[in-house]
Amino acid sequence: MHKLQPADMSELKGILNRLRKIDVFTSSEVECAVELLQIVLDQPEQRDYQVLVTSNDDRPVGYILYGPIPLTDGNFDIYWIATDPKIHGKGFGRELIESAEFDMQQQGARMICLETSSKEAYLKTRNFYEKSGYRKESVIADFYNPGDDRITYIKRFS
Repeated sequence: MHKLQPADMSELKGILNRLRKIDVFTSSEVECAVELLQIVLDQPEQRDYQVLVTSNDDRPVGYILYGPIPLTDGNFDIYWIATDPKIHGKGFGRELIESAEFDMQQQGARMICLETSSKEAYLKTRNFYEKSGYRKESVIADFYNPGDDRITYIKRFS
């Protein structure tokens, strides 16, 4: 596990594009994800986004992007988590989320929020969040598109 490095970008873009090809992400979502990764690299002084990268055989196979929510006391968002579809189910996603949670707690996190789509393609993602201890907090109907709700999950720390 390491912080995002410029050398990781090519592999991470490839992962995002593979996820797009299997209809997990749209082209617009991939563009947004890459833009945020580039902000982390280009603006090391910014504190809004933090990225951890996990590797297998010295190749990046996934990442998580998270950060503190402005104007809140101890709340963090997980904005993106993505792993190569070739290694899904092998524990890399769990490693990413647990490492990020530990880091956020070290920074004073009392709550982590994340949001996802209600689309069928996101069922495995929602199951992953629930198995990771996140609970559904709210649903906003038709948020992304008609028939595509935003589901917000949270995890609280004492």
